[in-house]
Amino acid sequence: MNIFKKLFGSKSTSPKEDIKEERGRYMPEVKIPADEKFTINFKKNGGKFIYCDSEKEIAEAFQNILLENKWDENQVFCSDHSLRTEFKSFNLDFSEKSSGSSFFFSKCEYLIADEGGILLCSKQIGENRLPNLPTNVVIYAHTSQLVDTIGEGLRLIKNKDKQKLPSNITTIKHFETKKEKDFLSYGSSSKNLYLLLLEDL
Repeated sequence: MNIFKKLFGSKSTSPKEDIKEERGRYMPEVKIPADEKFTINFKKNGGKFIYCDSEKEIAEAFQNILLENKWDENQVFCSDHSLRTEFKSFNLDFSEKSSGSSFFFSKCEYLIADEGGILLCSKQIGENRLPNLPTNVVIYAHTSQLVDTIGEGLRLIKNKDKQKLPSNITTIKHFETKKEKDFLSYGSSSKNLYLLLLEDL
């Protein structure tokens, strides 16, 4: 940097540029923690994120989602029997069929930080393809499910289910319908997605 710019300052350089120059161009980039990276990318994708400290907060947030969307007493696609038991006090018609359901309610395998996506498999969606799932999705996950990359998530699935690998592994990463679609989003299915994230670490 020019000595005069250092002494007298420059209106053209921003503080961010100064930090970059001070760090040096060959210094490694500052690594953002997985939880922060996931939150940034998830919101950028258009997802609605609700962080909860307790199961009581999860129940309150879920009730608010139902009220906001007028989903009380509606049919909901949910193949997870533990979720059905945990949320049986809510006045919902749990179904194993996606057609005719107001929303899809499920757990997930992992939360992918670098994409801000949700990794699912046949345990959650059966043999359904993403476009066949309801447009509205509510995912219930834990902070311990955060991983940096999809590769890490796939490796953990493989290690966890060595006897029988699940099929139909997919990632939801488009959470709002965009008017213009580019070739990168071709074949993907946009979903109105809520994430209920429970702190368990």
